[in-house]
Amino acid sequence: MPEINTDHLDEQQVQLLAEMCILIDENDNKIGVDTKKNCHLNANIDKGLLHRAFSVFLFNTENKLLLQQRSDAKITFPGYFTNSCCSHPLNVPGELEENNAMGVKRAAQRRLKAELGIPKEQVPLEEINYLTRIYYKAQSDGIWGEHEIDYVLFVRKDVTLSPDPNEVKSCCYVSKEEVKELLIKAASGEVQITPWFRIIAEAFLLKWWDNLSQLKQFVDHEKIHRI
Repeated sequence: MPEINTDHLDEQQVQLLAEMCILIDENDNKIGVDTKKNCHLNANIDKGLLHRAFSVFLFNTENKLLLQQRSDAKITFPGYFTNSCCSHPLNVPGELEENNAMGVKRAAQRRLKAELGIPKEQVPLEEINYLTRIYYKAQSDGIWGEHEIDYVLFVRKDVTLSPDPNEVKSCCYVSKEEVKELLIKAASGEVQITPWFRIIAEAFLLKWWDNLSQLKQFVDHEKIHRI
């Protein structure tokens, strides 16, 4: 594999490339581990390298969704708008637990703190709702991309925010109508949104948003949606 020069990339983000992600097959069975760097190189993605990920949709008690704009320092999709928090469970004991997606939920707690400064006690594991999984593949640029099975997690909670500017350029709570406007602007090229956010927003989000107090009807832990 050709050596990728990371000298021009943000130092803090390059350090995160050494984290060990969970490699899976297309049915989300763990088959190995590899670095975040190797998991996000298009050269490896083209060979089928697939890893486990999650996307958190955090709503406040007014039923507004927290959106973030990814920092310009991010290696994939810098500056793009996306859902509240998106990342990967790591190959560590607590985040490998598959029963009720407990490992993924612990990873979500960790990243909500790292990206947005939300204390773990404000998002207890039992209040993180695992709905379903999405499989997708997308290029960010000529070198980097994503190839994930993405666990969709919903949280409805008022939290305190203290975003890390190296992770998050901006964030704000938005209404359903504002998300619809964002999707229209993204379709016309006015703004950029991440591919996983677009897929989930177009296929599921608005229906689920209408039923935040009745999410159990949408829970499907058997199916992996391939969109």
